[in-house]
Amino acid sequence: MDMFCFQCQETAKGTGCALMGVCGKTPEVSNIQDLLLFVTRGIAVYNNELRKEGKASSTAVKFIVDAMFISITNANFDFEAIKEKVKEGLSLKAELSARLGNTSIILPDECTWNGDESGFMDKALEVGVLRTKDEDIRSLKELTHYGLKGMAAYAEHAYNLDKTDDEIYMFMQRALAEITREDISVNELVALALETGKYGVQVMALLDAANTGRFGNPEITQVNIGVGKNPGILISGHDLRDIEELLQQTEGMGVDVYTHSEMLPAHYYPHLKKYKHLVGNYGGAWWQQKEDFESFNGPILFTTNCIVPPSKNATYKGRIFTTGASGLDGAKHIPERKDGQQKDFSEIIEMAKNCQAPKEIENGTIVGGFAHAQVMALADKVVDAVKSGAIKKFFVMAGCDGRMKGRNYYTDFAEALPDDTVILTAGCAKYRYNKLSLGDIGGIPRVLDAGQCNDSYSLAVIALKLKEVFGLEDINDLPIAFNIAWYEQKAVIVLLALLHLGVKNIHLGPTLPGFLSPNVAKVLVENFGIGGISSVEEDIEMFLAS
Repeated sequence: MDMFCFQCQETAKGTGCALMGVCGKTPEVSNIQDLLLFVTRGIAVYNNELRKEGKASSTAVKFIVDAMFISITNANFDFEAIKEKVKEGLSLKAELSARLGNTSIILPDECTWNGDESGFMDKALEVGVLRTKDEDIRSLKELTHYGLKGMAAYAEHAYNLDKTDDEIYMFMQRALAEITREDISVNELVALALETGKYGVQVMALLDAANTGRFGNPEITQVNIGVGKNPGILISGHDLRDIEELLQQTEGMGVDVYTHSEMLPAHYYPHLKKYKHLVGNYGGAWWQQKEDFESFNGPILFTTNCIVPPSKNATYKGRIFTTGASGLDGAKHIPERKDGQQKDFSEIIEMAKNCQAPKEIENGTIVGGFAHAQVMALADKVVDAVKSGAIKKFFVMAGCDGRMKGRNYYTDFAEALPDDTVILTAGCAKYRYNKLSLGDIGGIPRVLDAGQCNDSYSLAVIALKLKEVFGLEDINDLPIAFNIAWYEQKAVIVLLALLHLGVKNIHLGPTLPGFLSPNVAKVLVENFGIGGISSVEEDIEMFLAS
């Protein structure tokens, strides 16, 4: 094998990418990411021990969050940038080792290796996923590992908005330290995975507070999907601090700003939608970007993951910029903020001024902004509709979109649902059905978009509030079904968070994760009712009968 990765839904043959990542990740990038994670686990072990003595390093905590986010699917394809991060990690690990001094603990290999640069790739081939030989132990370790990656993404966004939580950070490094253990048992790992879900809820609540505290509560908003006459900048990813600063720096410049994919919910926040040059959303989900970017004509800024490496003959290659955890070989990277100053987007703005306006690929509007505060403002109307029978069932269809043809299932499923059902969505899975004409129920749209993938937290809050309103003891007694599409590690932390909240009978598609061994999958099925998908007709019949 040149590499091995099975962290996303697209993984080759449903078992693992061994020659080249389906996502576009080369073996070199995959392996250097494995080495970065290896060094990061060593840092976590040291800092976890320092924590016990009250000497934990805040620098180490930030490094752990950054490194985990860098290795998430479709975030960073820049080999040299990741290599520099490995070198930074080795220096930090040596510093932590010196601070810890002599210790009686048995240190894992992650701590004892301090190799020089010439040995990076040899070591990288030893420390990937397959380092753990027992299939079930490996599966549970990676389940927690991927949950932690998703947690890191949300923690990073909250950090960028000055919201931190030491309890979350301490858990992350403790959990990373635990999965270095060779003697850890299956039962301990199951407990660790569920505990990861607990902190998943906590980190999503943290980010929700960060977003709403800075930008206000999302409001029901009609978003334009056509184009204007000015040149534009297309911003993709998830980081709302980045789009805020871009909007501030482009105001009055004669340049429009368009959102792409998971940045669409920026339009729902009062503090962001006040900018008149935030003119609309361009294109569809992340995997359609090759076509969308060609026709956009202006520069594209990636703030986080969901990058598809452009083909060799793509005309937009020279118009791509990255920032934050994202990276792409050959793309200009916008550095981090320093000394309280904004990121400098001037180069992007100057490029945009010399570009043609975007080519229109569709027109009309789509509606969103149904986060928990907005839905609770409509609670009486929703409850009355349920009690009268106007709404028979809610379907949570949150999560991720992707390239597999089988994902047409979610469009067909949405179209086939009875008219007395409502879809609750968040994440880019919405692009499978948010442009369909599904109508409304007494003025309540049949597709309620809460926002980004992290806003799955909003859907959980809505469910818990409805449980309270209806006086139910169990969240599973609500008329809510979960039919969730997954793709990458942020979906993993959402799943673990839902399990922590007691939600059962969640169906995942279009395939179950390749990193689940048969025995681990059996545990999830038997204890939590996790299931896959079949045909649209069979699944609707099953959901409506339950």
